[in-house]
Amino acid sequence: MALVVVVGGSWFGYRQLAGNRCTGDVKLAVAAAPEIAPAVRSTVESWKAGGGSADGTCVTVAVTEVNSVDMAAVLAAEHGVGLAGVGGPNGTTTVPDVWLPDSTSWLVRLKTAAAGFTPTDGASIARSPVVAAMPEPIAESLGWPDKKVGWADLLAKITTGTGLRTGIVEPTRDSAGLSGLLSLSAAAGSVKDAAQAQTAALRSLAIGRSALRDDLVAKFPQAADAASLASGLSVAPLSEEDVIAYNAKKPPVPLAALYVEPTPAPLDYPFAVMPGIDAAKISAAAAVHDALDSGEFRDRLGAQGLRAPDGTWGSGFTAPTGAPSPAGGPPSASPNNGGTAAGGIDPASVDRSLATWTAVTAPGRMLAVMDVSGSMLETVPGANNATRMQVTLAAAERGLSLFDDSWALGLWIFSTELDGSRDWRQLVPIGPLSSNRGKALSELKKVEPKSDGDTGLYDTILAAYKTVQEDWASDRVNSIVLFTDGKNDDPNGVSEQALLNQLKSLSDNKRPVQVIILGIGDGVDEAALKRITKVTGGGVFVTKDPTKIGDIFLKALALRPAAPR
Repeated sequence: MALVVVVGGSWFGYRQLAGNRCTGDVKLAVAAAPEIAPAVRSTVESWKAGGGSADGTCVTVAVTEVNSVDMAAVLAAEHGVGLAGVGGPNGTTTVPDVWLPDSTSWLVRLKTAAAGFTPTDGASIARSPVVAAMPEPIAESLGWPDKKVGWADLLAKITTGTGLRTGIVEPTRDSAGLSGLLSLSAAAGSVKDAAQAQTAALRSLAIGRSALRDDLVAKFPQAADAASLASGLSVAPLSEEDVIAYNAKKPPVPLAALYVEPTPAPLDYPFAVMPGIDAAKISAAAAVHDALDSGEFRDRLGAQGLRAPDGTWGSGFTAPTGAPSPAGGPPSASPNNGGTAAGGIDPASVDRSLATWTAVTAPGRMLAVMDVSGSMLETVPGANNATRMQVTLAAAERGLSLFDDSWALGLWIFSTELDGSRDWRQLVPIGPLSSNRGKALSELKKVEPKSDGDTGLYDTILAAYKTVQEDWASDRVNSIVLFTDGKNDDPNGVSEQALLNQLKSLSDNKRPVQVIILGIGDGVDEAALKRITKVTGGGVFVTKDPTKIGDIFLKALALRPAAPR
């Protein structure tokens, strides 16, 4: 009997050990946001030590810490697109098999810009609410922690000069900054003078903006006296994890986390499997994701100041005062978002908010060039039969209202033979908006299409490029924004190849001039326009629906790089 027990036990142990053995080796590269990477790495190492494998194949996982904006720059460059404010790749970051950015907003922005970017999975593996971070004495003066604060309340205080010094991490490069910007923009949209309120809020935020999160938090008061509180940063959108990490250092003035309603989109750390990887790596990625769907990972997240995807938290989590969600316990059966959900991330809202932010906050020197050829007289049924010209002029007037007096602006119109043999005419020379605004608005109201005019596009682009480059300003973005509904049809003008050759000769990396072309209707030669902007920098935006010209105008402005600082 004893012999049977020993032999049976040995056979069972052998079967268990044999079952845990794997063969081969799949190497999986995972790039994770710095704050979640330690929890991912330690959980995967534990999984591997316990015999973790995928379909009987051994899996080796290399987890690297990569800032989300750096990976977004690499992926955008790989797909030949640009993301507003992101810039180019740093030369050291490579595309992984699995990317764990801090927010789905990065995936949304990349998918919108690049049709070929199609990651799979994408489920959240962690969460950190976006809060209004505020020094505790200032928060207490607003009734915290007993009083609920809404984004409309903050908007009113930001825009009415109540002494709140606001700041933000550049929202084109930071997910919490973007989430806060979207919430403020939504709040501004519900007040009486929506455009004015939004512009005022963005300009206020821009005064205290920082390119890096560490630089922003360094602006919070370093002492509790009245002078320090008055001169330091009063409020900024940050993640809950940022506040927990800041307070863990025992600063002289701790930060309060205000869970402002409606709840902003949280940092949700999606598990994004990159397109194009082979089947073995896809299987390995699924196995790793399963390993991260565990109580062990949840507790490791808690130690890093992060929540589980359902909004609950594990052991080791230090909840800020007033933090919603159950304290501990297993993940809830129904997700708890920690407040009233503000809804998913809308790509159009992201584009519009970032475009408006860029237009309002990045100083520019711009020459606006408007097509007045005969085809601009065509009516637009979706705009109560207004002409293409009228729709375009209305969009230009709305865009002009976004620019403050730090901008420099000029205005041209073009067709064929508008000024003798020249295809273009200058209405307002490039100059400060402080003195040009009234004249530009007045000239816009007078613009009329030339009924028998054709489209002298290439001559106009060349002349505009030379004009903007001639008095190039080093402290701002120098650009041409050209509106057209047609293709070049001037037989007496420069050819496309001659235009490209001259632009290549004029192009100077030390004095860049971006050419942004907005095409309206189905008569535009988009391919030819893209060949031009490939030489100059900039971009081409075409809509067949003229009523969308306002939206693509804002989107085009967001493409401009940040001005030198």
